[in-house]
Amino acid sequence: MNKPKAIFCWSGGKDSAYCLHKVLSERLYEVCYLLTTINDKYKRISMHGVREQLLERQAWAIGIDLLKVSVSEGTNNEYEKKMEIILLKARAEGIRHVIYGDIFLEDLRVYREKNLEKVQMHGVFPLWKLDTKWLVNDFLAKGFKTVTCCINDEYLNEEWVGREINTAFVNQLPVAVDPCGENGEFHTFCYEGPLFKKKIMFSTGEKVYKPIEVKTDHVCASSSNTKGFWFCDLIPK
Repeated sequence: MNKPKAIFCWSGGKDSAYCLHKVLSERLYEVCYLLTTINDKYKRISMHGVREQLLERQAWAIGIDLLKVSVSEGTNNEYEKKMEIILLKARAEGIRHVIYGDIFLEDLRVYREKNLEKVQMHGVFPLWKLDTKWLVNDFLAKGFKTVTCCINDEYLNEEWVGREINTAFVNQLPVAVDPCGENGEFHTFCYEGPLFKKKIMFSTGEKVYKPIEVKTDHVCASSSNTKGFWFCDLIPK
């Protein structure tokens, strides 16, 4: 029996890595592509700030072809138009499903599903409503390794960016911060684990603070108290 074809919405972070590993292990879908949004000006993953070169190394280490949606304006309108073009091309190849690593943000799921309706595709959410403390602990137990690459200054300060996520990290998080950063508190780069055939080698570079300029990003769930984000540059080796 042929499995339904799918695209996996890949951010490069821990939730994506855990979710994709789960999907591939369960063998319910044929994952044809990883789909990632890239900031065309900086050549980095949108919101995460991870270099495109590291993204490409992840895709190679996973063994799945990569599709990129390049954006420059940073608006929902631009994102939706370019995403629609990519999805329509995928649909022409017989792909009908898009898989996401979202856990509990209802408005984000509704947003995604409405956009998929336009191209007659369906969203799949394998991690939906799972306990985030359990998820991050199982992520670590399975041997995944990840580092924070972006921090929301409403929740955490500069000291938290560029840190390895381990048991100590999780236990030290403030009570208001979700263990998986599902509210946009932090973003990560996953570089090792059972999903990858080879460890992604990198070094940590400078930390940069960027204040918010336009609050239109469809991925970041920041509140009105967010003034900006700390980024740690991850440098390919």
